[in-house]
Amino acid sequence: MAERKKTILLVDDEKHLLVSLRDYLSYENFDVLTARSGEEALRTIEKTEPDLIVLDISMPGMGGVGFLKHISSSDGTPRHPVLVLTARGAMRDFFDSVAVDGFLEKPCEESELIRSIRRILARREQAAETGADAERRVLLAEDDPGLAARIETALRGAGYAVETVRSGPEILDRAPAFKPQAILVKEVLPRLNGGAAAALIEVMPSISMIPVILYDDTRDEASDAPWRGADNRCVRKTLATSSPDRLLKAVRETLGHAE
Repeated sequence: MAERKKTILLVDDEKHLLVSLRDYLSYENFDVLTARSGEEALRTIEKTEPDLIVLDISMPGMGGVGFLKHISSSDGTPRHPVLVLTARGAMRDFFDSVAVDGFLEKPCEESELIRSIRRILARREQAAETGADAERRVLLAEDDPGLAARIETALRGAGYAVETVRSGPEILDRAPAFKPQAILVKEVLPRLNGGAAAALIEVMPSISMIPVILYDDTRDEASDAPWRGADNRCVRKTLATSSPDRLLKAVRETLGHAE
């Protein structure tokens, strides 16, 4: 069964920004809903439970602060995860005292937004985790959304908690906080290839002991050409395949988990 996509509700009165962020997050494999006011957002969440609300503050009508009050319990805690995205950077101190999940100032890079979204969702998943063993975490680095979804499904079906990043630098950004038991890395990645990332993992004290599995489905399995970075102590396996079943088997073997 395919993993359910996470649903993001974008609440902002800037039409062009809504369109661009909707397209970007859809490409990143999210289901995306949009609302151009707090009132419209309230009607939306009556019908659909979003996994995260990305909320602007300066909007006509009740505005973002009014919307937050409507969706918060008596102790002021929002009943849905909320990431505030606003041009009003001076409000950062205010939101430090409000139980939202994150704060970003406009304008921000799309990559920064997606990192914040994934970090919040992962933190929420870990807090609510009951079925997957908290000691069976895998960080997956795969930039093809379709292939990433298939690998995630195979790993989660075997009881692993999975977080996916799309580029080499994101591995180094996310691994220290996620604390995976294994890092599954595609060799060819945007901005920093898997082997180069492994070399950097090797010298980062907080993650240097995490085993790395490199894979590359463009390589000939019979080839004896060296893998860049495979001589690093943290690299335990190299596979000339992207088969989800074979990658799952490699993770199990690396971590000593029985099938």
